[in-house]
Amino acid sequence: MKYPNITKAVFIKRPNRFIAEVDLGNSKETVHVKNTGRCKELLLPGAEVWLTAPGSSGRKTKYDLIAVRKSTGALFNIDSQAPNKVMAERLNSQGYDKIIPEYRYGSSRIDFYMERGEDKYLLEVKGCTLEINGVGYFPDAPTERGIKHIKELINAKTEGYHAAIGFVIQVDGVNEVRANIKTHREFGEALNEAKRAGVRILFFPCHVCPESLVITNEIEER
Repeated sequence: MKYPNITKAVFIKRPNRFIAEVDLGNSKETVHVKNTGRCKELLLPGAEVWLTAPGSSGRKTKYDLIAVRKSTGALFNIDSQAPNKVMAERLNSQGYDKIIPEYRYGSSRIDFYMERGEDKYLLEVKGCTLEINGVGYFPDAPTERGIKHIKELINAKTEGYHAAIGFVIQVDGVNEVRANIKTHREFGEALNEAKRAGVRILFFPCHVCPESLVITNEIEER
């Protein structure tokens, strides 16, 4: 996936989870942050950030903040909509007979439902933007919704679906994601329950550029 109208800026502060203030060199701008997670180890004063100007009408801000360079030099895509977009691109090349996004299952909407022959698949996608010493962690904030989705996938597995959780890793060089039990112990417990139930845990490493995000591999946790 690619972004239009990319602009480099310097991060100043984040007054709330929806907006940030950035320095464009000759002006300061309030921009929309396309991630309501904490990102506290990334969005630090002075950090290099990248913006896109979608140009859509009715916007309160001209720019969306989509990427930030960590102090280590690694570039992170922090757009929370990007994982589903790159996953849709990947699934469309995998030979499925049918792909339905935002599929209603139980009391939830699972990100993707697929069919291939008689086989039925459910895939829930999670974007990972938290990295510590070369390992990805999820979530970066408590997520009751994430636990609910895991429970739905466990039930789907008992009903004969192929069920999987896919972690799209939004930084280069990271190939695995672990449950962030320090932030949300219950999510880790639910993830372990899913593994025992036969739900596949998939990691999708990516290549990140200011203007694009591309899945480069698929790794299944064993």
